[in-house]
Amino acid sequence: MMQIKIKNDSIQFKDDLLITNVGDHLQDSIGILERFQGSRLTVNLENVQKIDSAGVAFLDELSARAVKKGITIQFLNASASIKEAIRTFSLKEKPVVIPVEKISLLEKIGERAYHVRDNISDSLYLITDTLYYAIIGLVDRRGMRKGEFVNQSILIGMNAFPIVALVAFLIGFILALQSAAQLRQFGASIYVADLIAISMTREMGPIMTAIVFAGRSGSSIASEIATMVVTEETDALKSMALNPVRYVLVPKFYAITVTMPLLTILSTLVGIIGAWVIGVTYLGIGSEAFYNEILNALVLRDIITGLVKSIVFAWIIVLVGAFYGFHVKGGSEGVGRATTASVVTSIFLVILADSILGLIFYFGQPIDI
Repeated sequence: MMQIKIKNDSIQFKDDLLITNVGDHLQDSIGILERFQGSRLTVNLENVQKIDSAGVAFLDELSARAVKKGITIQFLNASASIKEAIRTFSLKEKPVVIPVEKISLLEKIGERAYHVRDNISDSLYLITDTLYYAIIGLVDRRGMRKGEFVNQSILIGMNAFPIVALVAFLIGFILALQSAAQLRQFGASIYVADLIAISMTREMGPIMTAIVFAGRSGSSIASEIATMVVTEETDALKSMALNPVRYVLVPKFYAITVTMPLLTILSTLVGIIGAWVIGVTYLGIGSEAFYNEILNALVLRDIITGLVKSIVFAWIIVLVGAFYGFHVKGGSEGVGRATTASVVTSIFLVILADSILGLIFYFGQPIDI
């Protein structure tokens, strides 16, 4: 005899849902669902006074079969004890509510302070290790790959020359064009050569080369080291008694220290050539006069200033890239974040260092009276 009462879009159980009778209830319910044509079904539990784990499992199965058929099922009129039993024995997935811990402002400030302290400490360790192994590596090549300095010099330096040269040429070209429009009003067009020579040698050459390096070579250093950390290659190096800083970073440190000043000199020359194009074509200045004016304007201090800046910028770029690479977290997604953070931080620190060095060289030069 069927133990389920059917009325419109509602079904009602006539007795309790216990292990002794849920088998019959299940068969009857399956037949009802197969014949049911509506989209919403109500299950009335008014007559159910007792339910055990088997009965709860039956309700779960009934609900699952209804969902598969596209029927929305709703249980009504369950007593408090029935609801408690369903909550206790039901195997249906329930959303996990994770309580959000409220963090006070002082805790946030303290956590940030600890984070900054740890970053500064790790940075100092990295700088110390890099300088130590770089100095030791000049006389002891153990723990370093043979020919890696040349390889890194090509990857970091030579391959970056086309984009550095293009940027430098355009910078020199635009600076000369903009300054010429003002200087020619006073009949001082020839001083375009002085302006470009000094600005490219002291400022624009080193800083534009550094910015291009940070975006190109700095990101490459960060992503390469970060990938090695994520794939546990650095752990493999340690297991073979190879220091990752000495094996991976020091050759890059050597390469960028040598190639950065050379590229800075080349970018300065290319920028002056861009200004020469404006001087000859737009201002009508002869090539010989332009060349002589540059020689008269430049002094050895200007060249040294640019070279010192380029070396400092080079060290900033390689160390920042290595720092974010070695401290990457979170797999391939973390590699992308580390690369982006290294470029942003490198450019910021390069500009900051340029400001500080500019002040040092400015106030350190003799004043002619």
